[in-house]
Amino acid sequence: MSEIVYFDHAATTPVRPEVRDAMSPFLSSEAYGNPSSGHRAGREAQAALDRARSRIADALGCAAGHVIFTSGGTEADNLAVLGTALRAHLEGRAFRAIVARTEHKAILDAAGAVERLGGEAVLLDVDRTGQIAMDAYRDALARGAAVASVMWVNNETGVTHDVVGLAELARDAGVPFHTDAVQAVGKVPSDLGGTAIALASISGHKLGAPKGIGALIMRVPDLIEPLIHGGGQQGGVRPGTENVAGAVGLGEAVALAVAERPAAMERVRDLKHLLAAELTAAVPGLEITDAADGAPHILHVTIPEIDGSALLTHLDQAGIACSTGSACASGRVGPSHVLVAMGTANDWNGSALRLSLAPTTTRADVDALLRRMPDVIDRVRVLTAALRGET
Repeated sequence: MSEIVYFDHAATTPVRPEVRDAMSPFLSSEAYGNPSSGHRAGREAQAALDRARSRIADALGCAAGHVIFTSGGTEADNLAVLGTALRAHLEGRAFRAIVARTEHKAILDAAGAVERLGGEAVLLDVDRTGQIAMDAYRDALARGAAVASVMWVNNETGVTHDVVGLAELARDAGVPFHTDAVQAVGKVPSDLGGTAIALASISGHKLGAPKGIGALIMRVPDLIEPLIHGGGQQGGVRPGTENVAGAVGLGEAVALAVAERPAAMERVRDLKHLLAAELTAAVPGLEITDAADGAPHILHVTIPEIDGSALLTHLDQAGIACSTGSACASGRVGPSHVLVAMGTANDWNGSALRLSLAPTTTRADVDALLRRMPDVIDRVRVLTAALRGET
């Protein structure tokens, strides 16, 4: 089997050595205390949590007390959408969540839960570039809501949103604004300081930290009704004994990613543009989906006249790791909800691919992909035509 060429960093990243080293003491008998305990071992664990919060806060331009550790981005998104809506409902305010149709499923399904509990989910349409309909957004804000949520960077297409401007409109309407920043931190400028963003979600395994750790940044107090009860940790917003090792790893990963971002992402963007140009030249009919000003690490393409599931299988056999979209929606048949919402899903009879890069991606990786992928696509096109009875 060919050596794996990994272009699925938007799904997950390898744990960075620096992160692993920072976590190591908290995964051994060296530092094992419960941060809620009053003895020395507990105090040391609590101090480690405090340092992790401070590192994340310094990197993102917020206060350490704003950082609430979670099990990942999905839990943070649910806290932000469902938690705010439940608090509003209990306080007699608008039991309504405003979200874009192209959001991550964690946001869309949390908004669906609001609706099932008797509230309302307002789903904002997007145009063919993936940008939300601003008139509809303003109208929805004017009706009142517990929260408005628009992701900073789309996890499938790399489309970026002006979340700073959207947050200002929401604040002026008295609606807390949340952004899923999972694909933004370390990739695009994401300083929350001076913005009207009330809530932001991050996830460790997109940044070189392990799976199972994330955070919700809550910059406005008393917005959320807890979804988990017991223990009282983290102000009761997300109780339960904290994952100290994971928090330490997340703090290290966020600090490194944000500090390295300007130089690292400039190089990543250059590799993405090279890859886009070479693939467009080598693969007939291939089109680039994401805009020129999209996120630097995600290249989304569409390829006509090809079966998507067969393509992924053959790419995997050729040692190429990529995806058709979000890893959280694997096993899906047909175009993703993102492309359907953008109105582009019926423009081509083929497959979409997401190729996602990282600071560890090299020119050699790009060259290896370019050597293998065009031939795989040609073979699968022939196979697709045969399966469809075409000549």
